[in-house]
Amino acid sequence: MRLKHCVCLLLLATLPGLSPAQSFEWQAGDRVIGTPTWTTTEYEDTFASIGEEHGFGFLELVRANPEVDPWLPGDGTRIRLPSRHLLPSGPHEGIVINLAEYRLYHFRGGQVVTYPVGIGNTNNPSPLTRTSIRMRLESPAWYPPESIRTEARNEGNPLPAVIPPGPANPLGPFALQLEEDGYLIHGTNKRFGVGQQVSHGCIRMFNDHIEELVWEVEKGSSVRIVEEPVKTAVSNGTVWLQIHGQRESLTESDRDELWRKAEKATQRVRDRHPGVEINRKRLLEAVEQADGIARRVGMVTGISPG
Repeated sequence: MRLKHCVCLLLLATLPGLSPAQSFEWQAGDRVIGTPTWTTTEYEDTFASIGEEHGFGFLELVRANPEVDPWLPGDGTRIRLPSRHLLPSGPHEGIVINLAEYRLYHFRGGQVVTYPVGIGNTNNPSPLTRTSIRMRLESPAWYPPESIRTEARNEGNPLPAVIPPGPANPLGPFALQLEEDGYLIHGTNKRFGVGQQVSHGCIRMFNDHIEELVWEVEKGSSVRIVEEPVKTAVSNGTVWLQIHGQRESLTESDRDELWRKAEKATQRVRDRHPGVEINRKRLLEAVEQADGIARRVGMVTGISPG
């Protein structure tokens, strides 16, 4: 059965219109994966369609391309794809979800695969937790909790007690149930929500991504959900910094908080790596932009950057 599903996934990956996962060779201790990439728009493109085509969330693209209209980017516009990632803090095993960047990382031995995700909204945030996979669900029915049914009634859109599998089901074709009661990693019937803060706490994925992931994890696999808007790494003598602003527009208070976190993060790098020199101008630029782009902000003296 598993071989059958693997063969199907390989065939699906060759079909047009499916959003590719980002997969990288990886060794324990590596903290920097990927390289910057770009794409050029066609007339009918939006950031939602570009994200689905290339495996990015909506807000990822908005933050990385602040000068471009996400709904009318125009024909022939170059779009930055933020495809260099600094890994969240360890342990690097199983599934790690960083809410601050709307991204899931799955560590598979000598490989790390990363997917964009939608997360809980302000009133129903996704939990910060260390948990594990309880079970795999294929063609799941959705039993909306009473709180969600009440909310829907108040908005004039009452929900039934159960929504069966099918195109109207918000869980999509597959789900992973977590040991954290009430929470799932699942597909969606609203693709636009991937890469945004729109769910009632569950983790939302593109359907072809969850279809791949469910056959790559086992019952009991570890899942960590963290919130790390500021990440650092040292690789081949270069100090990297990646800062994720969690909204389309940041307040002065948001930037002050990011600055404090960036200073603490770079100080930890100095403590671990004597001889580090941080370029303060680049550090300030990273905080000001908060665009999710991994930036070189310093170097370890005596080591030539790779």
